[in-house]
Amino acid sequence: MTAPADPDPLQALPADALAQMAAAGRQIRECYRVLGKSGSNVVAEVLRGEGTFYEWDHYPKGDVFDAETHAQYYYHAHAAGAREGEHGHFHTFLRPKGMPAGVAPAPLPDLAPPEGDNDALSHLIGIAMDRDGFPIGLFTTNRWVTGEVWYDAADVIRMLERFAIDQSAPSWPVNIWITAMVWLFRPRIAALLEARDAAVARWTAERPDANAYEDRALEITSSLSIAVEDEIAAVEAELARR
Repeated sequence: MTAPADPDPLQALPADALAQMAAAGRQIRECYRVLGKSGSNVVAEVLRGEGTFYEWDHYPKGDVFDAETHAQYYYHAHAAGAREGEHGHFHTFLRPKGMPAGVAPAPLPDLAPPEGDNDALSHLIGIAMDRDGFPIGLFTTNRWVTGEVWYDAADVIRMLERFAIDQSAPSWPVNIWITAMVWLFRPRIAALLEARDAAVARWTAERPDANAYEDRALEITSSLSIAVEDEIAAVEAELARR
């Protein structure tokens, strides 16, 4: 796994961006407060009513998709021996009809036109969760992992502000939480996406005869351990300095 080169990008952000991140932090805390009153948590909510939890299956079944924003997510877990301390993780996506103007798939040699005009989805970020239902890490993946269409990091970074799950089903707190997570950690996610592209470029340079994007030996392209309360405190401290 590779970590982003710049682990602390907050100082470069304008005050209005920090204010948006601080607001996202308050939303996350509120979701935890409300869920905690009933003894629940984010992971328990997304699994509620789904029956037996099976490795690799998507939860909720059929994923969560917002037809207005074209944002999408699901939760799943790998085999127990490959989880590295996590219970499972969320994968977040944006589909073309929700993307900013001018964004297009990277012109890779094996780029194939999608079947539908909204099928060329982009993976944004993975969010690793612990067994208590709280986030412990962010990560990016190689193309083959989620079957996404590859977009350059600069374009995926532009997509981040478009990610929003603005609906009550299947869980309003989870939808608010996952939207706010992308906002709170947006600078960290941007750094991870840039590290993702650098990792794939290095892999390609070292193995010129292989297709790096389909190489099963390259799965996680960048990662970062996180703590929500630490991030909120850092954002609030930086905002107070302005």
